[in-house]
Amino acid sequence: MSLNKVMLLGRLGQEPELKYTPSGSAVCNFSLATTESWSDKSGQKQERTEWHRIVVWGKLGELCNQYLSKGRQAFVEGTLQTRSWEGKDGQKRYTTEINAKNVQFIGGQASAGKGEYQAPGMNQERPESDSAMSQDYDVATDANFTADDIPF
Repeated sequence: MSLNKVMLLGRLGQEPELKYTPSGSAVCNFSLATTESWSDKSGQKQERTEWHRIVVWGKLGELCNQYLSKGRQAFVEGTLQTRSWEGKDGQKRYTTEINAKNVQFIGGQASAGKGEYQAPGMNQERPESDSAMSQDYDVATDANFTADDIPF
């Protein structure tokens, strides 16, 4: 048995970059920073930031390019993948990246910087319906909503 699953919650370190393959498939790349904080033996606060390369394909990649921006927080689920290629100098190069399958956009419009509304998370394998993306719904004003509607 084996498992290749990565879950990250962090902030974008750059604007997403959207490109298209020769066959027309969208691919979006961005970097995500995760930070770990701890106190050392002397009580001093220490911090370490790890940078992750994120690759998102298809419609989800287009949505990431549209709604994410530098500094915006995102939750990414995917798989770890290492690729290799030959550089211009003839040396073999390697990169390890997260091939995202699910991206949740965290934070509101104020932190978005792009688009007219903040879309909730998008899943590449099972896209959300348009009605689930609506930000206009208010439970407090819905007379049909009762406590029995809460699933827990």
